[in-house]
Amino acid sequence: MADLDSLTEYHLEKARTTDHGRSAEVLVHDGPLRQTLLALAAGVELGEHNSPPAASILALRGRLRVTALDGDDDVPAGQLRVLTHERHAVTALEDSAFLLTTVTSIPRP
Repeated sequence: MADLDSLTEYHLEKARTTDHGRSAEVLVHDGPLRQTLLALAAGVELGEHNSPPAASILALRGRLRVTALDGDDDVPAGQLRVLTHERHAVTALEDSAFLLTTVTSIPRP
């Protein structure tokens, strides 16, 4: 069982002290299901990338911005956002951590 509070603190501290401003750990890898804890220092962006067939982010700490073709969406701590099936970027508006849930091997609609 993963202690999300402890892992969040650990990865936030690591993100704050690394040159690239991020830290991540896969917590669940079960068939096509992945759950990954990611921490980003304020201002760090995960540049535009493709979304897997199914994905969501749950902001655990801080505040994130998801930029996609349908516009920008701020995601504060405690909020869950489905990632659409289009290219998007994620930026930490402040030191932030989130749980990324993906399903990787289902056909896209």
